[in-house]
Amino acid sequence: MLILYNIRRYVMTEKYLNTVYEKIKTANVYDIAIKSPLEYAKNISKKLNNQIYIKREDLQPVFSFKLRGAYNKIQKLKNLKYKKALIAASAGNHAQGVALSAKKLGIKAFIVMPKTTPKIKIDAVKSLKANVILHGDAYDDAYDYALKKSIKEKLEFIHPYDDLDVIAGQGTIAIEILDQLQKKPDYIFVPVGGGGLLAGITALIKKESPKTKIIAVEPHDSDCFNRAFLSKKRVKLKSVGIFADGVAVRQIGEKTFKITKDLVDSSILVSTDEICAGIKELYDETRTIAEPAGALSIAGIKKFIKSHNVKNKTFVAIFCGANMNFDRLRHVSERSEIGELNEMIIGVTIPETPGSFKKFCSLIGKRSITEFNYRFADTAKAHVFAGIKLNNGLKDKKSILKVLKSNKYKVVDFTDNEMAKLHIRYMVGGISKNTNNEKIFRFIFPEKPGELLTFLNAIGSIWNISLFHYRNHGADFGRVLIGLQIEEVQVSKLLKHLNSLNYEFFEETYNDAYKLFLR
Repeated sequence: MLILYNIRRYVMTEKYLNTVYEKIKTANVYDIAIKSPLEYAKNISKKLNNQIYIKREDLQPVFSFKLRGAYNKIQKLKNLKYKKALIAASAGNHAQGVALSAKKLGIKAFIVMPKTTPKIKIDAVKSLKANVILHGDAYDDAYDYALKKSIKEKLEFIHPYDDLDVIAGQGTIAIEILDQLQKKPDYIFVPVGGGGLLAGITALIKKESPKTKIIAVEPHDSDCFNRAFLSKKRVKLKSVGIFADGVAVRQIGEKTFKITKDLVDSSILVSTDEICAGIKELYDETRTIAEPAGALSIAGIKKFIKSHNVKNKTFVAIFCGANMNFDRLRHVSERSEIGELNEMIIGVTIPETPGSFKKFCSLIGKRSITEFNYRFADTAKAHVFAGIKLNNGLKDKKSILKVLKSNKYKVVDFTDNEMAKLHIRYMVGGISKNTNNEKIFRFIFPEKPGELLTFLNAIGSIWNISLFHYRNHGADFGRVLIGLQIEEVQVSKLLKHLNSLNYEFFEETYNDAYKLFLR
């Protein structure tokens, strides 16, 4: 009986996959979508010793692949003489895909978005003539409201991923990949949220190029497919990460999982730092800024190649979207350096004596210090929060830690400490009670490796440093805020010395910000 059940199950699954495959082959998306380029990534390929191709779905009219599935679904409604309005729930790319498709086909569209949706995204949907309804504080609230409204008012609900026509529209990407590459790729890495893109690509590729391996990529904190893939059943996450919001889905789709669970070859998870490094990698290659979800594929490829030591294979990355909020770029820039292991973050305890800063910097050597935070609190020892540029990744990092520890410094590695990276680095310091003889100066100096040590040598070891903040901003000039403990009778001597250094500087002792937060 078990054998008969499995045979029936296999036949049903095969029949289902054939239906999806045929839907993909007959899907209509090119009235509105473009055949996006498949670009050879020359620099990334050389770095990774493999042939890497990037499928540029960021070049679609709404900067995302979501347009394909939305249009394929909605134009089928149009062909069925559908005259009523439709509705969708989304805070991002699906909303724009549905809005543009409905506008193109002359169908009224309602888009339900959470009240917390950034204004830039709301305005983008409104500009496409859709009716925006703001409801709830999260996507689930908007989704539930849209679903109820669709039933009550008999509106067609356009699901973002768990619909065969939507899946088929996304699957047209796979047809293009095989046509453009003119050979069978060894690997295709696909970002996963609800699974519509993964299901469409998998259903087509496994029919026409069964030896091509499909690898699903998700963030560590939004891994609904990975958990379902490993347990062989759909799992609902208690919470999802917010960084890669384009794939922040609690549960993989029912239809999408049915298509992918036995055909996807593997699943890989990447961290926020690795995603940021992927964004930087894509920018260096294409001069385009990916949204976090858009960089998942390239982040997954980099991690996979390094961990499996793969060489001379052909990889395809799906650059699935570029709807990036501008205000996130600083965070991405900082975290990308750690994601590529170009920077390490450490906490170091040093003696509270004149010259100790200089000695610490001399041990670091000619390496660039990316950040240096300190505030006087104890007469015996000082705690410094520092970022250090790495030239040879893990090897360089181990070397620095070894040198510092061999010189009797107590060192804590914060490179993988999420709290330290997100919060502590900006909060080091605070108010000191020992500020009676403190003078505050802001310096500007040419930014180059070793220049911070040169600056400290120029300042000298006569006066004790009570405050120090430095952050490398990637500009031509470095900026330092420094506090020096000095008796009033020596101030003129200090100023004469500082003026002789040929550094541009400003005294900030009487700055209200200093008096309020640091004194």
